Amino acid sequence: MDEEEVVYLTITYVVALMAIVMASAFKAVSIVVIAMAVFTMAMLAMINWSDYVVFPAVTKLLGITFQPAGGYKIISDQSAIVKNAGGIFYATGYVTANIFAFTFKEEFVEENVGDQLVQASERWERAIRAITFPFKFHVVSASRDVQKVREEIEGKRSYQEFQLSRAQQSGGTSESVMIDINRKMRITQAQLDRISQGEKPISTLMYMETTAYGVSEKAAVDMLTTQINQLQIAFTSFDLSLERVQGREIYTLFNFNFLLPVDASDIASLFSQQG
Repeated sequence: MDEEEVVYLTITYVVALMAIVMASAFKAVSIVVIAMAVFTMAMLAMINWSDYVVFPAVTKLLGITFQPAGGYKIISDQSAIVKNAGGIFYATGYVTANIFAFTFKEEFVEENVGDQLVQASERWERAIRAITFPFKFHVVSASRDVQKVREEIEGKRSYQEFQLSRAQQSGGTSESVMIDINRKMRITQAQLDRISQGEKPISTLMYMETTAYGVSEKAAVDMLTTQINQLQIAFTSFDLSLERVQGREIYTLFNFNFLLPVDASDIASLFSQQG
């Protein structure tokens, strides 16, 4: 979730909690109001995390599988796509991998960008030497509308200024919280400065794909898990978060083998949780 979604979710929870408190003044309807408020909060939580937490848990519990294409099956925990080819099972899985730290998200732009690019290629070579199986590294990029991004960043800066003002007025805010807010404000200002200097924002989705095989579905899926673990270990030297893709996004990544998203908004909307 981004900061805007957090704000909306927080406000909704506050309204629900206010309804619970106010309901105590009307005993006749308090139970109904409280029950509705709690139900609303629970539904919001489920919807927010349904794609990659709730839905996979339900399908795994009930043993539900899906068929994204002829001959392919998404297993019940939605962490792999399996194909049976002549008695040999192939399992494919994905890992999020925003491997290059895009300077647009950084607090300060380093001067030695060229040296960093050279080091990145050397670190990449060292990482893949430890991998004994094939894998694919995907990069899906799309340029974004500059004015729209500027408005989003300016809105984010206004919210951060409000957070800072509230924290300063409260008096009980810890130093670490103040440092974090100030750091976010510097990053936001750096983004605005770069747009003003002509830098064009780009949405980039990066992920890795690997396939394992076995004489049974379980053997193939277990081997796939081993390979994904090896990828995560091999790329620990990079400053990134490697997470195994589950839920709705695994189906979307599978479809990317046939059809890419048409614009940046599609990338953002499809991968707002794990990407």
